[in-house]
Amino acid sequence: MTESCVPTGVTLKETGFGYTLSLIGGKYKMIILYWLSENGVMRHNHLQRSIGTISFKTLSLMLKELEADGLIMRKEYPQVPPKVEYSLSERGRSLLPLLDMMCEWGEHNQLTTV
Repeated sequence: MTESCVPTGVTLKETGFGYTLSLIGGKYKMIILYWLSENGVMRHNHLQRSIGTISFKTLSLMLKELEADGLIMRKEYPQVPPKVEYSLSERGRSLLPLLDMMCEWGEHNQLTTV
């Protein structure tokens, strides 16, 4: 049996599990990471169209948080009109095995409607 990720007497936020959740938790962060992993480099509007249900403001906030946490990179081109591209950082790419495992788990465990 493996050791608990949240040992007795330790709060969740003090564990590696809690830290990971703080970085990728929420409604959109993992979806953003997924789209960037699939497309490599994306602009704000392309991400918004791909997600479909996210507002401009919410996407901007999520991108700022992911960048501050070192999971994505933001590249700004000095031109008119401004051009900004987002991609996964090395740290963000290190989450890809986790995303892949979640995908595999979903494929094996999703319930089909009869």
